[in-house]
Amino acid sequence: MTADTIEPEEYASDPAERRREQRGWYFYDFACSVYSTSVLTVFLGPYLTSVARAAADADGFVHPLGIPVRAGSLFAYAVSASIVVAVLVMPLVGAAADRTGRKKPLLAASAYLGAAATAGMFFLAGDRYLLGAFLLIVANASLSVSMVLYNAYLPQIAQPDERDAVSSRGWAFGYTSGALVLVLNLVLYSGHDSFGLTEGEAVRICLASAGVWWGAFTLVPLRRLRDRQVRPEGAERAGEGAVGSGWGQLRATLKDMRRHPLTLSFLLAYLIYNDGIQTVISQASIYGSEELKLDQTTLITAVLLVQVLAVAGALGMGRLARTHGAKRTILGSLAVWTLILAAGYFLPAESPVFFYWLAAAIGLVMGGSQALSRSLFSHLVPRGKEAEYFSAYEMSDRGLSWLGPLVFGLAYQLTGSYRDAIISLVIFFVVGFALLARVPVRRAVEAAGNPVPERI
Repeated sequence: MTADTIEPEEYASDPAERRREQRGWYFYDFACSVYSTSVLTVFLGPYLTSVARAAADADGFVHPLGIPVRAGSLFAYAVSASIVVAVLVMPLVGAAADRTGRKKPLLAASAYLGAAATAGMFFLAGDRYLLGAFLLIVANASLSVSMVLYNAYLPQIAQPDERDAVSSRGWAFGYTSGALVLVLNLVLYSGHDSFGLTEGEAVRICLASAGVWWGAFTLVPLRRLRDRQVRPEGAERAGEGAVGSGWGQLRATLKDMRRHPLTLSFLLAYLIYNDGIQTVISQASIYGSEELKLDQTTLITAVLLVQVLAVAGALGMGRLARTHGAKRTILGSLAVWTLILAAGYFLPAESPVFFYWLAAAIGLVMGGSQALSRSLFSHLVPRGKEAEYFSAYEMSDRGLSWLGPLVFGLAYQLTGSYRDAIISLVIFFVVGFALLARVPVRRAVEAAGNPVPERI
């Protein structure tokens, strides 16, 4: 056992040490959420679309690798491509983390690769749409890989009855940092003339600063979190600890997950409804700018409103879960998501007030639905297989969320209407709700060999 490797029994007996690790864990959300907010949700979609349109032919198409792509669909397709890359890498990383017990070096590598790609977006100018798509793919895939490792710490730093609260606080930290940086972005973007910058230069600085922020605050969890060597069931298999056996371990993990069909049932439901959530988050700024004809300042302010209310929403839904259980609270949030999309379809163009009301509703349910899904899944993971199972979870969280952006992009490509694209996402919430409602979560926790919390 190395100096910063401890057994779970040691951490559980020391509440002060557990709280110290939890506070360090929160800071990775604080670090990387700025990418999700400033880059993916606000600036990169409209900016990369404008760069692609500058390179487009007379019919509005660009031709990456000789394939005709409508410039307005490039961003959605690049998001889908990044997720495909993540799908190929995440299971290998999860298996390696569980075999070696060394999550931190892998977390550091994926976090700093993503941060560097994000900082490199400063050079996205002119008609460099291919550079923009490439950096987006690298940054988004790196974020997904790092989240596998980050989420896998949750069962090891929080006792079962703490996890809803700890997970919700992590999301709250992330939304707090997103709001703080968005305020700074708004000042820079709105006053770019007074800073001697063009609008494009201001956007590129906002993009790059998210990478710097991500890298800087990642140092906190890397100092606070501790690696644990938990011997999983079946660890006596030959080749344990070999990174090169990742694909073999993936096959073993999938085979093992068949022994936990209720866990798989939850993952399927989460895969569906979270695909809708992730697509709404990543495509909202495109919808606002292109279909509703809202300016960038309005979009930034709306996303800032989302971030502020998401802090209250994540904490508030965490409290609701203590009374009504995580499953019922998540189901309620999915019903609200469906109403949000229906309202979004009918929003009038050039009406910022209505867009702000919609943003407020999104903020109140977004953080809670994701935080509670993470904590609920943590109860369904067999001990010692956290990173492997959370790699499957992350596939559902980001890794298999390629279908939503693809549907959104295809809907626009075929109809030329972002309203048709946004309403097409309702199916993800309706189907996800139906699947989650059928999962007996108490039996699922028992089947995974974990203690069942009083409320779940």
